Amino acid sequence: MRIFKKSCTSYSGKNLDYIAFPMGGIGAGMICIEGNGSFSHISLKHKPDFKKYAFMFATFAVKGKIPRVLEGPVPEWKIFSTSETGRGLWVTNFGLPRCQIKNFTFQFPFAFIKLIHPDLPLKIDICGWSPFIPGDPDNSSLPVAAIEYTFKNTSSKSIKGVFSFHSKNFMAAKAMALENGFVLFQEKTESEPHKESHFTVQILNEKVTTSFWCGRGIFFDTHSIILKDILATKTIENKIDQDTVPGASIFKEIVLEPHKSKTMTVLISWYVPYSDLKIGDSDSDFYQPWYAEKFKSIKEVSDYWQKNYEDLKEKTALFTRSFYASSIPHEIKDAIGSNLSIFKSPTMMRQKDGRLWCWEGCLDDTGCCPGSCTHVWNYCQAIAHLFPSLERSLRETEFNENQDENGHQNFRALLPIRPNTHDFHAAADGQLGGIMKIYREWRISGDTQWLKKLWPKVKKSLEYCIKTWDPEHNGYLKFPHHNTYDIEFWGPDGMCCSFYCGALKAAMLIAEQLNEDSSFYRELYLKSKKYLEEVLFNGEYFEQKIMWKYPEMQKEFEEEKLKEKYKSARIVELVKKEGPPYQYGNGCLADGVLGAWIAEMCGLGEIIDKNKIKKHLLSVYKYNFKKDLSNHINLQRPSYAMGKDGGLILCTWPKGNRPTMPFPYCDEVWTGFEYQVASHLIINGFLKEGLEIVKTARKRHDGTKRNPFDEYECGHWYGRALSCWGLIQAFTGLRYDAVTKTLYLKKGKKKDFSVFFSTEKGWGIAGIKKGKPFIRVLQGNVPVEKIEILD
Repeated sequence: MRIFKKSCTSYSGKNLDYIAFPMGGIGAGMICIEGNGSFSHISLKHKPDFKKYAFMFATFAVKGKIPRVLEGPVPEWKIFSTSETGRGLWVTNFGLPRCQIKNFTFQFPFAFIKLIHPDLPLKIDICGWSPFIPGDPDNSSLPVAAIEYTFKNTSSKSIKGVFSFHSKNFMAAKAMALENGFVLFQEKTESEPHKESHFTVQILNEKVTTSFWCGRGIFFDTHSIILKDILATKTIENKIDQDTVPGASIFKEIVLEPHKSKTMTVLISWYVPYSDLKIGDSDSDFYQPWYAEKFKSIKEVSDYWQKNYEDLKEKTALFTRSFYASSIPHEIKDAIGSNLSIFKSPTMMRQKDGRLWCWEGCLDDTGCCPGSCTHVWNYCQAIAHLFPSLERSLRETEFNENQDENGHQNFRALLPIRPNTHDFHAAADGQLGGIMKIYREWRISGDTQWLKKLWPKVKKSLEYCIKTWDPEHNGYLKFPHHNTYDIEFWGPDGMCCSFYCGALKAAMLIAEQLNEDSSFYRELYLKSKKYLEEVLFNGEYFEQKIMWKYPEMQKEFEEEKLKEKYKSARIVELVKKEGPPYQYGNGCLADGVLGAWIAEMCGLGEIIDKNKIKKHLLSVYKYNFKKDLSNHINLQRPSYAMGKDGGLILCTWPKGNRPTMPFPYCDEVWTGFEYQVASHLIINGFLKEGLEIVKTARKRHDGTKRNPFDEYECGHWYGRALSCWGLIQAFTGLRYDAVTKTLYLKKGKKKDFSVFFSTEKGWGIAGIKKGKPFIRVLQGNVPVEKIEILD
């Protein structure tokens, strides 16, 4: 595959140590290929299983030479810091001789590892990947992965050897031979259907011999027999001779002619049609993955993978070449390409009817924070453009199953998706953000019928927000409102009020489009805009006006109630003095005008005075961005950024008056809001400052202590980081409006540029060449009647 070398980030030495690059389909499960070519994080049963090693590996053996695992050296940290360290790492292959490694590079969704055989004139290139085709969610959701091992003989003599691939039985018990591989599986029972699971390893277009492992699994008997088979340097074939099969191996003899190459393509597929996972009441069915509806067996999956391999690879490679050919800054492509790995992780799930459902992130053995949480996934801009139908399915869940007749939305969906409960706060930022995103999804899809169908519920949702938080129609959120920091802000704040302002403008524009009276929304929008600009803006940035002494809420502050809630007399005294805990007051909040950024992303344009927005963003950069966090105090969750790391702090108090108990997470650094602030800075003309934030975030994830492909927050592969897609729109102005069939671009410092774009019905490359706009559609159909260039 052609690689655009200037767009590749190369990792070597210590930068390889923490790399784990995900492969798999959207909501289908994950296998990671590591920086040295090994495997880990094998999570195929609808939940994370983040072991940092896997007994699955390839080898190459030549007579008279030490057989080598086709991996680089084991990272030193694994020797003493994995779960089996105390027992000598007996479950690993770490003691087998290895190759030398040159580097690891990637262009999503392809990972490339270059190995050198220490005893032979042999170069080995590994390519790991899985399908990812914008606008084709089904082929991007396959439970499959591929690893291509390309051997290049650099000498003038032929080399004859045996390639082999070995895998422990991750599916528990049974196995079966195929002409070009094997299946490891477990059958379901009537009481435990979720135990049904299948895992297939095949060599594409090759006939192989298969050896099924034997042994009791104690005193290394199984390992000893595997080693004997590898050392034989010949093809081995052994049938199943015991009830429980520990694993299996494939052997294939290959001859490498002088200065020639040969590729062995290992195809992996899996099929786990049931689960024991549900979120919500116990009377519902359990979750089933989308692929269980499309495919009825592992054979159907593996046959489809083999039959369509070349076509899927070419379409995926076309996307990769197009994206990385974009003439946008390297750090933007690096941030986006690295975080698209979230699509391959257990964070995303896709239920049987095809609808998307997401965790916020993943812990080592379970998802973290369920339900496509609206106030977290607000930040994500990637799904809406790459897979618009999946993003629309999130809106449909929010305004149907998650919303009641009063307009209250539960911000966490049940799984399987079904009508929700309504026994907790609505999330102001999540619910109001959903209204702006309804506008975005309509403009991306051009589907006005879809909009009309949901519009009554959108109006009901906004009606609930107004009635609950702004009953006097002042234009700001007066009463306590829950938000993404898992607490309630008391009184109007820049962050949530900017969401309110944006939602009102979205409702106004939709009403006008549907020939309805928009005057109420317009009047309230203008009030909201005015309040933000004249009251919440302090001359430098937008802040919060803490309000808690209004008559309606005084019961919350009665002595006995406070004692019951906070337990501590000291905290009760603090609350009586300072007001409700978990506020930010006159703090400088990185998310302080988050709603204005989302409005830009949704095509709503400017909702608050641009000059004040600029001042706010420059203040965030001035007060919150640190190149070195050594002197930063953080007793919350420090590992996201600490010590010599640089980063953007969520909130600071440059004017003093930091609350004794400020809102949770205020001292933390998350890439999700870093990319949001960076792209908002770039939109407003501050390219240098925006790119510096992006560079600093990516530097923290350089492989030496964190995984470059896992920008974690409350869990691994955290969804908020997909805010990075907004950097494309920020840098290029690129936005396609399917309603008016207009493509928007903006002039940059470099007059000419090209950039990847993706729409509902097609994708390709657009830009400006010799001062004139152009569009080249590479997949599908994108009708463009007008290209508008913005200053």
